[in-house]
Amino acid sequence: MVSSALFEPTKIGAIQLKHRVVMAPMSRLRATDSHVPSELMVEHYKQRATNGGLIISDGALVSEFAGNIPNAPGLFTQEMVDGWKKITDVVHAKGGIMFAQIWHVGRGTSSALMPNNILPLAPSAIAIPGKNDYGMDWEVPHPMTLDEIQRTINEYANAAKNAIKAGFDGVEIHGAFGYIIDQFTNSSSNTRTDQYGGSIENRARFALEVVSEVAKAVGDEKTSIRFSPWSDYQGMKDDTPYETWGYIIDQLRQKHPKLAYIHMVEPRMDLGSDDGNLATEDTLNPFRAKWPGAFISAGGYTYSAKAALAVADATGNLISFGRNFTSNPDLVKRLENDWPLTKYDRSTFYGGGAKGYTDFSNYTASTSV
Repeated sequence: MVSSALFEPTKIGAIQLKHRVVMAPMSRLRATDSHVPSELMVEHYKQRATNGGLIISDGALVSEFAGNIPNAPGLFTQEMVDGWKKITDVVHAKGGIMFAQIWHVGRGTSSALMPNNILPLAPSAIAIPGKNDYGMDWEVPHPMTLDEIQRTINEYANAAKNAIKAGFDGVEIHGAFGYIIDQFTNSSSNTRTDQYGGSIENRARFALEVVSEVAKAVGDEKTSIRFSPWSDYQGMKDDTPYETWGYIIDQLRQKHPKLAYIHMVEPRMDLGSDDGNLATEDTLNPFRAKWPGAFISAGGYTYSAKAALAVADATGNLISFGRNFTSNPDLVKRLENDWPLTKYDRSTFYGGGAKGYTDFSNYTASTSV
């Protein structure tokens, strides 16, 4: 058995966990065409639930205006709530804890998917650089009006309330990887000249207002947020990441010190890479030092379990795993016993059926890879 802080108890908000291995939020696009969680998703999460372990769900769209990504789950109708309830029930039956990640993609979609074919919403009329998945230029999004900004903030709060109705233990606001909160925060995607653009304080305003409304809706101890200061996914780049996210965390510490946790992505993380050699001099340590509560570190642990153990032992952080949780439903036991990990299959990540989603086996000596 491996001895590490990774397998020691900790708390998030008022919730006691029995270990610090977290299943990261992963979009796997297995919901129905109407964004209702499927029976396949029920089985997927059931397989990966552990006694006293935290699972963070697929990103759940907060409204029909949140991007309408095909087969992504949502949290804005009763049918969606009912679908998620089946999942939280099976997770809780195994003693697990589950937070819903609530998500708005902003400019990362297409007018062909939006209600009445309206343009995607964003802080500014700046398209994502390059081509989309269909080989076409990304559309220039519609810069949001103040009324649209307020509506979106309210949609996050409504989705959070629906998450609690669906049996989730809390919510994680998706503020990372180039989606709408990240678009407001980054200087490369936000050129507004009103109270939501320009200075760090103004660009951070949207994220902080979303947190405040969600916390008002479900309570600070059931609210959390995820950030990725160095991710360049979907054209993200900020001129001053330490100052920008340092300011946000300072504000959260002052206004919402009882948040369940802050979840941050290590600078070495690359969503599109299978290469573990992502050297960087940047570090989450300044942000860890600012936040007194539970802190989840993500990114790069696919390639090195030893790195996860080292970070947990050095910092006391929880560690979230994504790709390896996909292919190793018994990941916690494998890490604790130093058993070999099964390699994931990237070609099955997004959409499809059971293959690469619910057909991975628990460890036995004969199935090790």
